[in-house]
This record gives sequence, structure tokens and C-alpha cells, in this order.
Amino acid sequence: MAPSRPHARIVSVDFGTKRTGLALTDPLRLFPQPLGTFTPDDAIEELRRVEKQHGIDTIVVGWPLTEDDEEGEAVKRVLPYFNRLKKVFAKTTVVKQDERYTSRRAAEALVEAGVRKKGREEKGRLDTAAAVLILQDYLDELES
Repeated sequence: MAPSRPHARIVSVDFGTKRTGLALTDPLRLFPQPLGTFTPDDAIEELRRVEKQHGIDTIVVGWPLTEDDEEGEAVKRVLPYFNRLKKVFAKTTVVKQDERYTSRRAAEALVEAGVRKKGREEKGRLDTAAAVLILQDYLDELES
């Protein structure tokens, strides 16, 4: 999909019932950057802030498919939030992105980055890292 606004960002959401990780692209939409971890309600407020400050072209929501490519119980937890985002950001494209293995890959990336075990266990750090990976996967698919 071609960008509708030249500097509007693409953001990603790693939804959790307690913590929701967010990431956004740089102005050129080349690289994902961590935005932080928020409660689900605060994440929507943060997205509103980003929309006001930078504009949002697309919201990419991590979609937790099962190993067999099925929509299981985890999707049932994410679906209401996905629909809420579509309603709140009605003029913005909201899409699903397969998020299988992002938490494991995020944990591995934190280890490789030298983050100590205590830092890796810090609430929210993994959620934000997963949101970055969801966004990177989405950007990679746009290029292919």
C-alpha cells in the first residue's frame, strides 16, 4: 500500500490484557523504533498522541496465530481490541500481522544486546521489543 501522508508513521501493537507494547517507524518508514509499553487504554491514548504529532498511516496489530496457522484462543482476546482500534482510528488502515515467535525472538534479541536477566524480566520490555519485531516483519513484507 502506498503511503497516504508523506511523514505519517506506521505503528505496531503487541496487545496484552495487562500490557500493550507499541513501536513506530521513523519518518521515512525504514526502521521500527520502540515507543513503550502501556495499559491497553493508555496505548490508545499514546496512539492518539502520535496521530496528532506525526500522523499515523497504518496500525499493525500482532495477530497470534497457532502453530497450525489457525486463529485460536489468543485471537479471541485480541479481536475486541483490534475492532476498537478500527473504530477509534476510523480513517486509518488497521491490519493484522502474524506475531508467532515474536516474544521468543524478542527475548533472544535482548540477550544478544547484552541486557542482563533482571532487565529482560522488567515488565514491558519484552512487549515493546515484540512490537518492534512485529513492525519489522510488516516492513519486510512491504518490501518483498
